[in-house]
Amino acid sequence: MWPLSRSSARSSVMTVREATCRCGQLRATCSGDPVRVSVCHCLACQKRSGSAFAAQARWPDDRVQLSGAFEEWSQAGGSGSRATFRFCATCSATIAFVNESLPGTIAIPLGAFADPTFPPPQFSVYEERKHPWLAVLGAGVEHFD
Repeated sequence: MWPLSRSSARSSVMTVREATCRCGQLRATCSGDPVRVSVCHCLACQKRSGSAFAAQARWPDDRVQLSGAFEEWSQAGGSGSRATFRFCATCSATIAFVNESLPGTIAIPLGAFADPTFPPPQFSVYEERKHPWLAVLGAGVEHFD
């Protein structure tokens, strides 16, 4: 089912991807290609994802529509900038977040798309916090400590 394609009035095809929480109540519909796909190894993302790192894709705010009931929670990260997380009011899965250090964009966790063909990350950040046993991404990916 993902990605979906819809035709515009000019007959060009725009990719539309839909992410959902675990129970399916909260949805994020993302139009066009993401402007950035990345993995983050910071401790806050490890806690948010419940994994050794988190993977997410970003779109301009005006290309993402959320539907369903959600709660919000904010926290300052290691860099000092505040992130606001939007999570399902039923199953508590994070479906989207914004970070004041990247204004005008919204991030969607890659796992919410349930699409193994999703475009791969091109950035890997906070690698100084990366678990030493972890080998993520190879050639062509920008790596940042």
